[in-house]
Amino acid sequence: MVLKRGSSGPAVARLAQDLIQLGYHQGTPSADFGDALARAVKAFQMQNADSVGRPLVVDGIVGPVTEAAIARRLGRMQPAPPVVPAGGLAMPATGGSPTARGALQAALGELAAGCGEIGGNNMGPHVARYLNRILAPPADWCAGFVSWCFQNSGQPMPYPYSLGARDVLKKLRDRGCAVTPTDDDPPQPGDVVCWWRGAPGGWQGHVGLVHSYADGIVRTVEGNKTPKVGTFTYTLASIDRLLGFARVP
Repeated sequence: MVLKRGSSGPAVARLAQDLIQLGYHQGTPSADFGDALARAVKAFQMQNADSVGRPLVVDGIVGPVTEAAIARRLGRMQPAPPVVPAGGLAMPATGGSPTARGALQAALGELAAGCGEIGGNNMGPHVARYLNRILAPPADWCAGFVSWCFQNSGQPMPYPYSLGARDVLKKLRDRGCAVTPTDDDPPQPGDVVCWWRGAPGGWQGHVGLVHSYADGIVRTVEGNKTPKVGTFTYTLASIDRLLGFARVP
């Protein structure tokens, strides 16, 4: 649920009471979201962070990210874990098909091992492995990394090995695997997520794997965004340059 100016009902009254308790709002809780409550929300957002330590967007709107931050301040939720726990990311306990989970497990192994470029941009033995003899380094390797992870999932390869980010998404869409996650039906471990680069209708793209979702935040594992395989976070409601998600059955 998203609360903003013009919203009304019990959820708005609870929000007002929460912000009064935290010292950001004055007066009697109201079931109508007006200017005073919007100012209180903005004041809270200016002084608090999301579950991965990023400053909240100061927009006066209460979505899952701000709602979770309020709940943490009130002690209703556990404090946010470190951005990257010592020893790397753990495999999520649940979620995703065996193929998707196997691909994510392979990705986490590469992350923990510090795999990526060696000896220059898009160079090195790890990059060559992801390119799978289709191309030789130097070459972009984000889609090769995702394809390698699915190839090493312990399950049948869900699409022909590809080095094209948009091509990976297209192949999965052609199989009927496209999904549109929401906060109520969130991304799952091992989902494929793809972005455009250059222009929305162009040929360039970038692709990675979802690790987990919590409090409105999507965590991913990606190759070729930085020189090494890395983990990154995005607010689900505002992922820039998103082309789409796919879910491998």
